[in-house]
Amino acid sequence: MKIFIKNMVCNRCISAVEKIFNEADVMIHSVSLGEVETETDIPAEKMLVIEKSLLETGFERITDSTHQLVDKIKNRIIVKISELDIDENFLLSEFLSSEIHKDYSSLSKTFSQNENMTLEQFFILHKIEKVKELLLYNEFTLTEIAGKLGYKSVQHLSSQFRNITGFTPTEFKKLKDHQRKTLDSL
Repeated sequence: MKIFIKNMVCNRCISAVEKIFNEADVMIHSVSLGEVETETDIPAEKMLVIEKSLLETGFERITDSTHQLVDKIKNRIIVKISELDIDENFLLSEFLSSEIHKDYSSLSKTFSQNENMTLEQFFILHKIEKVKELLLYNEFTLTEIAGKLGYKSVQHLSSQFRNITGFTPTEFKKLKDHQRKTLDSL
């Protein structure tokens, strides 16, 4: 039985959802972002317990096929960005069409109608969030980050970053440094 779950965005989410199903004594075949496949069907009363636990943990079961599709799109984008391996010639339309096996225009229309933003806006916002994360980790240079996230240049990344956040990447890093103080300096 396949169960679709909203708000799963990382490996910790997978662990949390696995724990919920294990606590309900449901045998899991597989768990991935947004999806749990069980070995057998789940009785209605047990499903109610699982749904309650999911809600308490910040997740939600998706029963509507349109919302399942939107969540699948989001998860594919999030995973792609987290891999840090986006080619500068990457086309979101080709990627999603091949991953989900549907026409991009229908995917885009469904997404926009349900999320109040375009697929491209969602993709850019998540790339910028990944840039913020990588800047704070200080593991990569801005040039390396641009290369890993498919930007053709550092200038393009910086321009998009500023449009979304209001700061340049350098200003953002400095802002972070100024916002945090050590405990002994308080």
